Amino acid sequence: MPRASTVEQLPPDILERLHELLRDPRVSQLQAVAEINAVLEAQGERPVSKSAVNRYAVRMDRVGERLRQSREVAEMWIAKMGAQPQGQVGHLINEMLRTMAFDLTIKLQEGELTAETMPEVIDMLKQLSLSVVRLERAASENVKREQEIREQARKEAADAAEQVARQGGLSADSVQQLRLAILGVRT
Repeated sequence: MPRASTVEQLPPDILERLHELLRDPRVSQLQAVAEINAVLEAQGERPVSKSAVNRYAVRMDRVGERLRQSREVAEMWIAKMGAQPQGQVGHLINEMLRTMAFDLTIKLQEGELTAETMPEVIDMLKQLSLSVVRLERAASENVKREQEIREQARKEAADAAEQVARQGGLSADSVQQLRLAILGVRT
């Protein structure tokens, strides 16, 4: 596993400030390095080199681009398959897929997959598969339950309408048509 770069070893608050500077299009990398090194010098810390910041920025850009690509691919497949994830389950599945794809991509790109780390990746994929299966099953059961509830509500409404229609003097044929209309049965 590669050693952490000098940039990655920065204190969290300084690293976050570097991230902000690198994201700001008005700030050049040289300006970012100068500002970060001024803060490090004030704290008695060792400065970071321009090349270390450049390597880090290039790597973060690559990671960001891969994350954007994985999101675009997920959105494209969802649109293509006509899936319309509903509620929290759909959002959770999408987020899990994005996160797992992102983690795996990073590990592949950074050469972190070795004989020791491969079992972890396999375990991640297994967990993803099990989670997706469980969440899909739960979503299907929810859809089925909602359909049953709507069907029961229609039946109760048809029964109530039939009773009121009979008391109101509608013919048996009209009562039957009303009942079928409420139940959604086309004649």
